Amino acid sequence: MSNPLEDRFERARAVADAVLFEGYVLYPYRASAAKNQLRWQFGVLVPPAWTATTGEHSVQRTECLLEPRKGDRLHAELRFLHVRRRTVERLDADGGYTEVPELDLPDRVLVPWDEGHEERVLIHEALDKLTGDQAPVHAVRFDLPDAVEYEPVTDAEGRTLGRLVRRRKRLTGELRPRVEELPGPYRVLRLTVSVHNTTAVTEREDADRETALAHSLIGTHLLFGVPGGRFLSLTDPPEWARPAAASCRNESTWPVLAGPPGADDVMLSSPIILEDHPAVAEESPGPLYDATEIDEILSLRTAALTDREKREARGTDARAADVIDLVDAMPGAVRERLHGAIRGLREVTGDGPAGEPRPAAPDTGPTLPQGPGHPWWDPAQDAEAAEVPDAVVVDGETVRAGSRVRLTPGARRSDAQDSFLHGRHATVEAVVGDLDGETHLAVVVDDDPGTDVRRAQGRFLYFKPDEVAPLKEREEEAT
Repeated sequence: MSNPLEDRFERARAVADAVLFEGYVLYPYRASAAKNQLRWQFGVLVPPAWTATTGEHSVQRTECLLEPRKGDRLHAELRFLHVRRRTVERLDADGGYTEVPELDLPDRVLVPWDEGHEERVLIHEALDKLTGDQAPVHAVRFDLPDAVEYEPVTDAEGRTLGRLVRRRKRLTGELRPRVEELPGPYRVLRLTVSVHNTTAVTEREDADRETALAHSLIGTHLLFGVPGGRFLSLTDPPEWARPAAASCRNESTWPVLAGPPGADDVMLSSPIILEDHPAVAEESPGPLYDATEIDEILSLRTAALTDREKREARGTDARAADVIDLVDAMPGAVRERLHGAIRGLREVTGDGPAGEPRPAAPDTGPTLPQGPGHPWWDPAQDAEAAEVPDAVVVDGETVRAGSRVRLTPGARRSDAQDSFLHGRHATVEAVVGDLDGETHLAVVVDDDPGTDVRRAQGRFLYFKPDEVAPLKEREEEAT
């Protein structure tokens, strides 16, 4: 018999997987690619001793509102990735093994790589036992000790050619759930669940991010379910619940209603900002792990990889191998679906509901050429388009292409990820304008390992002039 809550969780996991593995391995899906040298961007919880040196957090806190109604039990699921560092060893003639930078096989090229292994921690507890002084008793602790695993590598005849060695570092953590009933005419509970990395590290306390990742929770997120109960949206709460929703404190996470539209008994607490009831597009053929590109472009580019590049991708990670196989076996009809989809289309041609002709479209003036070589809007062809200057003045300094600036994004930025760029140095690539006549600066971050790719592809970051500060001479010399 189908379990409605589990069905809701399964749908939410499909979205959560897109969060958990976002950026896990980027096109062209090879360990040697520059894009795959800096990984694990979302939901990273490091040991407490390394928060200062890595810039990451050790605690994630979720608060949301719940009407228990007929529900009396909380079902929660913590999911995260644990790094397993994989090395490659070749079998020697004397029967020993030697670590090598790669092992070239007919179907794949095996190379060292950090794999992410999915871990889950579950909570099934009565709500009344999570209320008041009893709540700390029900903190859930987990301990993943050091471990080493060996996987033989064989040829088509079954002869051993080498082995893969996977090493896991110790990781300990704790979930602390708590429920508090809020005052008011409605029975509303505030559910608080904090996730803590409690690993006591023995390495030097000034370790870099690469070292810390081996002891970290990565892509950390939570699923909550209360059968018979109702979670309230924090994005668009009922009017009577707005003050309580505004008082909820969420740190390094963003809780939204999960499951199909209309469902309210499951919530997903995600390390990236989502809307209520997020869903994977029906047209998506499978996970491609690189949401900076659309599926169609990724599929076409992946299909165009050389045989050697595909073999290296297959040897980089099992998930990368799945992407290569997915694209190679993708039917033409599925590929065609990736070209685009229109949702909520309203019929605007033909006769009206009563058979009456629809009124002619209003005259909006002359139209721009739409033939080959002309974009849908071309500022050079639009007499009313605002002229964009080739330079702007910021803090009394002239800023143009080639200028060095310090990024100072303000609170009005719609992309919360921009807060991570505050204080970073960047180079202005161009001064550009938009359709509203606003001026922007197209920049690349100076120490971004993908700078050359961004320049080649024109994929810049955009900031208003008041969101940057020109670098002074002493700052230029310091860099």
